[in-house]
Amino acid sequence: MASGPADHPFGARAAISLVAAGFEPLPAVADAADDGDGPLDWPGYARDRARARTDSGEDESVLCGTARIGAHAVVVISFDFRYIGGSVGERAGALICQALAEARRRHCPVVSLIATGGSRMQEGMRSLRQLQRIAAECARNAEIGVPHVAVLRNPTAGGLWASLGAGADVVVALQGATVAFAGRRVRGDLHDTDDFRAEGKYGTGQVDLLVSPADARGVVTDLVDLLAPAAGRRRAGGVPAPVPRALGRTDLPPDGWSAVRRARDADRPRARAYLDDYFDVRVAISGDRAGGVDTGMLCGIGRRDGRTVAYAAQTGTANTPAGFRTATRLVHLADRLGIPVLTLIDTPGAANDESAERAGVGPAIAGLFAAIAGARVPVTTLVIGEGGSGGALALASPDRLWITPDGYFSVIAPHAAAAILKRAETDAPALAAQFRLRPQDLLEDALVRGIAGATVVCPTRSESRSVTGTSHVPGLPDKTVVASTY
Repeated sequence: MASGPADHPFGARAAISLVAAGFEPLPAVADAADDGDGPLDWPGYARDRARARTDSGEDESVLCGTARIGAHAVVVISFDFRYIGGSVGERAGALICQALAEARRRHCPVVSLIATGGSRMQEGMRSLRQLQRIAAECARNAEIGVPHVAVLRNPTAGGLWASLGAGADVVVALQGATVAFAGRRVRGDLHDTDDFRAEGKYGTGQVDLLVSPADARGVVTDLVDLLAPAAGRRRAGGVPAPVPRALGRTDLPPDGWSAVRRARDADRPRARAYLDDYFDVRVAISGDRAGGVDTGMLCGIGRRDGRTVAYAAQTGTANTPAGFRTATRLVHLADRLGIPVLTLIDTPGAANDESAERAGVGPAIAGLFAAIAGARVPVTTLVIGEGGSGGALALASPDRLWITPDGYFSVIAPHAAAAILKRAETDAPALAAQFRLRPQDLLEDALVRGIAGATVVCPTRSESRSVTGTSHVPGLPDKTVVASTY
């Protein structure tokens, strides 16, 4: 049976029903011109719009209103590609801006369901100018912490991809969808390679999630559920994310070289194990939105004990500039929405090869330092393995830093130090001792606030104690605690 106007795969209402329920349209925009052949007196434009209304069953290329996703009220902006290719002119732009302003008034998330060829050429610059108007409304929403999730349908092209889609807090793309700034006819190319599809955009860090239409409802529901409580939160302050419990060894290393070897043990628990243990549910974000992805930096948003927490976690590899930029994007997002941040440190250091230098590893690390230093939300950090130099410190909270018994933190890795000092590689163990990089050394020197889940020998009293809760260590300042948070 052929699909009708309401359930057509290119239709605005079909897209809404894919992820939401209880849709109610917003009032029609009364002040946008909709007469004759338009502002340019374009021949046949009135006829084209009349045919588009018949084909789509809609009055415009976008359908905007309120709906429910899970337990939350949202504002939805849904495009109908059957209406002149989902293009945006003055009236469609006014509808989108009205919807974005309504989300701001209600302080509820925006979910945009995009399928468009871009600006409507029959309205000339009046159409193109809508991109600025839409971007301005999105910026106003971001300023007060209104979350925005964009779902890229087939096709998503032109200025609306750039102004509404790519700027969303989280970008979800449907598998197989064409996603490109320029469509085939503009490019003069009849074929779409992966560079012009959702798969390519995901692979180059321009979208966060690649999902099938069947999975879209679950993914969008999880995202709205995680982000919706953030709408309306105070942008500063908040309760910090709890320190994760240690999943590895609880005894402390006897010397510096033992600490390094433990941190490099292939069987030690890694970031994914910590995230699985910590969160009840989590959704990843991926990529730096500038063409790069680093699988060694896991970023996303999750729920723990009913609270939303953002996370950035290193996986034990040398992070690339894309990884640092993705973490920076995560921290900025959390700060805008008032979400506390958890970071997990585990890296031998930043990538230092030619490709990393060409991609701007120095500026990328600088951006992450600045994001964490300037964050108004609390950042909690746990070192779960290697803490190698600036590549690790970039992810560290300046005032809420803990370490596990099988972690270390050092100004530089001992082997690299031996090379710099023109000493033999066999001198690395001695250098490890000189660096005072063990968890207990860092605690004694007040460089970390505590050791998660350890059996600690107190540095000042040689007093052994097994910690089962968050406890003060006798003889140390109040700020240095041993934390076991479960």
